[in-house]
Amino acid sequence: MSSGPAASADVVRWGSPAARGVLATTILGSGMAMLDGTIVNVALPRIGEELHASVAGLQWILDGYLLSLAALILIAGSLGDRYGRRRVFVIGVVWFGVASVLCGAAVSTEMLVATRVLQGIGGALLTPGSLAILQTAFAREDRARAIGAWSGLGGIAAAIGPLLGGVLVQLWSWRLAFLINLPLAVLCVWLASKYVPESCDDELQGRGRPNFGAAALGTVGLAGVTAALVEAPARGIGDPVVLAAGVAGLLGMAAFVRLQLRSAAPLVPPELFRDRTFTVSNALTFVVYAALGGVMMLMVMQLQVSLGYSPTAAGLAGLPITLIMLVFSGRSGGLAQRIGPRLQLVTGPLLIAAGMLLLLRVGPGASYLGSVLPAVAVFGLGLVIVVAPVTATVLAAAPDHHAGVASGVNNAIARSGGLLAIAVLPAIAGLSGASYTDPAALTAGWQRALLVCAGLAVAGGLLALGVRNNVLGGPEELPAAEDPRPGECLHCGVDAPPTHVRSAHHS
Repeated sequence: MSSGPAASADVVRWGSPAARGVLATTILGSGMAMLDGTIVNVALPRIGEELHASVAGLQWILDGYLLSLAALILIAGSLGDRYGRRRVFVIGVVWFGVASVLCGAAVSTEMLVATRVLQGIGGALLTPGSLAILQTAFAREDRARAIGAWSGLGGIAAAIGPLLGGVLVQLWSWRLAFLINLPLAVLCVWLASKYVPESCDDELQGRGRPNFGAAALGTVGLAGVTAALVEAPARGIGDPVVLAAGVAGLLGMAAFVRLQLRSAAPLVPPELFRDRTFTVSNALTFVVYAALGGVMMLMVMQLQVSLGYSPTAAGLAGLPITLIMLVFSGRSGGLAQRIGPRLQLVTGPLLIAAGMLLLLRVGPGASYLGSVLPAVAVFGLGLVIVVAPVTATVLAAAPDHHAGVASGVNNAIARSGGLLAIAVLPAIAGLSGASYTDPAALTAGWQRALLVCAGLAVAGGLLALGVRNNVLGGPEELPAAEDPRPGECLHCGVDAPPTHVRSAHHS
């Protein structure tokens, strides 16, 4: 892969045909992964019924995907920086499409969990590439706007997932929730080859192979902790399997951190976390996405089991979130760039928490207009306020040549938050075995989980008070005690030299 300065002709400007093509590619790729997650949520009751799955089985269907996604997304970001962000993105899209077909053909809970793990590997390869492509392809002054559009339109895929999932489940089977990804993957690969410029980190060329050992340790750490949390309610904390998994997980995580601190070429460069804004924004991401993961898993089940909604009706219940994301997400990213992200990063999680508390009224006999609609509207408003600014803030706080790694870190943290919430919340809610099929038990557990998730969202809003407000070019001056990194542009919060970008071969 050649190196050298980026040609100005390679820089994508907002409003151009190339910009629309790059946005369409990245939105379709990442949106496919987000769509799949929410479609699977609404299909869970039918999957459980057909495959005779327990609560632990349903947890593994969700967590198997999130586990491989979160564990491998860091190495995937590094692979993109090293070997080409478009190349790794396309490999991920193809892998995801093939694994989705295998998921649709599963005949048992165990087979579905295994194929979901494979699907997560594809998701790990394509997800950080989406943001890294935007960060390196667009002109610096257009990046926040591009990320805002990506967040909004990509977020619609996540929001529309329950509706589409409900329609597909009722049309034929939950298997369509996976098979729909194949045509989307084909279209995404074609768009990438036509519009997306290749880019890489020149500094990584000739440095040897990525740190696969660190990736393995991270995988063992997450897998062990997740297995212990999922299996403990059914087996008991003292069970040898639970204890062994927990110990292996904690040791794996400790070894991973130690290796990153000592390695000459770490998978996660420790210097990224020396920037307070990068660290705080990722901490906010963890707690907010943990809250979201827990609520989204249980809400569609609550609507179907306790309120008697059909899968399609349960999907339609979240339509206001889709509309709010569609109208306001792009504007949210632009507003953050004008006034700084801090205000939105504080108020967004607080509104999400308010929406969760309003969802406490969603129980047997509750009406849609009186209980569900106000809650999801407030929930969606908080979501649109926080998603684009936190993503743009994390990327802007990292040097350009670490765009893939920074995106991978943020995505890994977001997925890990959802992963651990799905593993822990059913136990906190008192759900185990087939108790999710009992409306009374599910409603009691749903309400307990909402209180926990609302607390997490509030914690995210408080964390945001530590974000540097001028990281996106806002008006606030950097405090004297916090010096910028060497070579950093004080105004924009990212390294000045652009990452090398090569032109795509247009068909």
